[in-house]
Amino acid sequence: MMATSGEIEVVTASDLETVLKHLEGALFDLVVIDYQMPGMNGLDGLDRTIAAAKGAPVALITGTTRRDLAHEAQARGAVGFLPKTMGVQAVLAAVRLLARGGKFIPLAMLDGPPETGPVLGELTRREVEVLRGICEGKSNKEIARDLDVQEVTIKLHVKALSRKLQAKNRTHAAMIARDAGFDAA
Repeated sequence: MMATSGEIEVVTASDLETVLKHLEGALFDLVVIDYQMPGMNGLDGLDRTIAAAKGAPVALITGTTRRDLAHEAQARGAVGFLPKTMGVQAVLAAVRLLARGGKFIPLAMLDGPPETGPVLGELTRREVEVLRGICEGKSNKEIARDLDVQEVTIKLHVKALSRKLQAKNRTHAAMIARDAGFDAA
């Protein structure tokens, strides 16, 4: 997504060891690593990356939207915490900010404990399927295609599950689900 924007030169790596090798031979404006990338071993990988980054800012991107993880990453020196539930434009804006020397952690990760509302167990089977699609970053149209229903039906399920979870929007619903330990797989 960042490479296709045309404004950011991107070097990719599929595991932590490759990231560290890239850092040996070059200077970067920003290093973004995935919390669940092979070799990370939790936040130990963040520590190793920060040590190898030669002063370049390091941010963590993750599908694990836990507040304690965001705070711990920040305490260890990460300049950013990017949940994968963010939209493409929001991620690009955050990356631009981080590359200019700013810091980024979503407000939902900074304030008090999230209001998770009713437990996920109150969702219907279909609402859980729709929530799974939302957590995977799919649009209503994509979820509708996957479940072989009309897009308007998905919109109704999103509205219902958001109400049950007391979520402000679909991204908030995904964050509530992740914080509650919902496994999208």
